[in-house]
Amino acid sequence: MSAAASLVEELAGLLQPVFHGSATAAAIVLLTVLVRLAVHPLSRAAARGQQARVRLAPRIAELRKRHARDPERLRRAVLELHTEEKVSPLAGCLPSLAQAPAFLLMFHLFSGGRLGDHTLLAAPLGGRWTDALAHGGLFGPAGLVYLALFAIVAAVGTYTYRRGRRDLAAMPAAAVEGPGGAAVGGLTKVMPLLGYATLITVAVVPLAAALYVVTSTAWTAAERACLYRGGAAAPVTA
Repeated sequence: MSAAASLVEELAGLLQPVFHGSATAAAIVLLTVLVRLAVHPLSRAAARGQQARVRLAPRIAELRKRHARDPERLRRAVLELHTEEKVSPLAGCLPSLAQAPAFLLMFHLFSGGRLGDHTLLAAPLGGRWTDALAHGGLFGPAGLVYLALFAIVAAVGTYTYRRGRRDLAAMPAAAVEGPGGAAVGGLTKVMPLLGYATLITVAVVPLAAALYVVTSTAWTAAERACLYRGGAAAPVTA
């Protein structure tokens, strides 16, 4: 924990001449970018996994016809196909799981006031939206900071929702249904709505953690636009 605090302080010191009182907030954004850059190889692997599932959809459909009366044999055949092609049904979860420690670190770092009374403009990084409402109201100085974050999350959520619906509609049913793919199908259908659920997270966690979430959410949208350009089945270039 102290190492993380020291890292944030070092980054804030470097950024202070440019961002002044909001240098620590800028350091959190920079740290988030560094974390996402470190996780990017997992995101690329997840993209390749999804595209591989789309590519395998016709073969899965054929297996489903062949073993229509033997669900257990169908399940084994689909798993064998995934193993043979080195496709993991849960690969898409890896980037989120890898980011969880960084988010929890930000949450505990600022919820305990370990870095002092730093702010993003007029909003304390250790405070929450309820604190902003209690000191100035919805349109007070701190409240406006949260409204800006909510607007960013809503915009990113709308983009993610529309793109997710489009990609899901374009994806062959065999890529997200059937044995070995049911979990993926359910997750794929829920994913477009997660952008809006982020609004709740931003409202209840300390502002420092909310800033991490907002930055990471925007990064995810931009990253998916690049990795899945041209649709869910578009190739990911090395």
